[in-house]
Amino acid sequence: MYQRKNRFAVLVFLMVIVAGFLFFLDLLLGSVRISLHEVYNVIFNTGAAKEHFTAIIKDFRLPKAITAVSAGIALSISGLQMQTLFRNPLAGPYVLGISAGASLGVAILVLGFSSFLGIAGLRGLEGWSLVFAAWLGSGSILFLILVISLRVRDIMTILILGIMFGSAISAIVSILQYFSEETMLKVFVVWTMGSLGTVSVSQLKIMVPALAVGLLLAIITIKPLNAFLMGENYARSLGVSVRTSRFIIFISTSMLAGTTTAFCGPIGFIGIAVPHVARLIFNTTDHRKLLPATALIGSIVLLLSDIISHLPGKDFILPINSVTALIGIPVVIWIILKNRGIKGSWG
Repeated sequence: MYQRKNRFAVLVFLMVIVAGFLFFLDLLLGSVRISLHEVYNVIFNTGAAKEHFTAIIKDFRLPKAITAVSAGIALSISGLQMQTLFRNPLAGPYVLGISAGASLGVAILVLGFSSFLGIAGLRGLEGWSLVFAAWLGSGSILFLILVISLRVRDIMTILILGIMFGSAISAIVSILQYFSEETMLKVFVVWTMGSLGTVSVSQLKIMVPALAVGLLLAIITIKPLNAFLMGENYARSLGVSVRTSRFIIFISTSMLAGTTTAFCGPIGFIGIAVPHVARLIFNTTDHRKLLPATALIGSIVLLLSDIISHLPGKDFILPINSVTALIGIPVVIWIILKNRGIKGSWG
């Protein structure tokens, strides 16, 4: 027992060091070369930093790095919750149609109103308008799922309904894309690629507290999540209020995934892949350990993805979704091929 605790503490310590290193590296690397000394001067406000370097780091790179950490934690934890609740190793944070709902909100704003706004109105579709549209869309789907969850006992039925809602919404979005103007379509497609660099300091002041509430709800449900590993009937036998716990988990997942999608656009594969990497490295299914482990690895993976996407020294940026897909797809393939290992990890 002591050795297991000691191993967990050592791994967490190493993960914190790696996350800190990548966070600092994310501030250091980019299209504009900034020396380590200059980054130090800006971060610790020594007064010796050049003005344009201070603007680059404080107005762009620092918010982007904080966004990467926050989004990595949020998507990973929401994926862990969905995999445990549905007892499905391929479940992700968007199985309830949350991402599709956010996409619908943005599609209606950008594509649905394009005929009224025109190209000139495109300039107004930035920042908060896209955020609120995505939030409203994901929140509407959440409300619908919560209503259904109060009337339906079978968790797999809710999973299937969530997938069906997502497919139906995707069909509506496709129709809007078909009839939209080329300029508006480009705005929507760029949003769907995901971005960590579009979140401003003022937006972070809302994004981070919203994610903190979702994370707090996830921490509250650690005990029910451990019980759900053996199924809902087993959880009921332990005295867990299944409907209440399910309700809280749905709200937590929606706040984590929905808020991240609203501010950063849909970012794939993090929520599916990272929980499995955490189980493999930490060799545990206990959510008291798995939740912080997943959060740490999620922040590391998205920080690394952000560093790769910016191609240090280059003037162009890769879509963050492309990088996370290249990292996450091999893990998903491994999950599918390792059926025996998956069954063992699910009790």
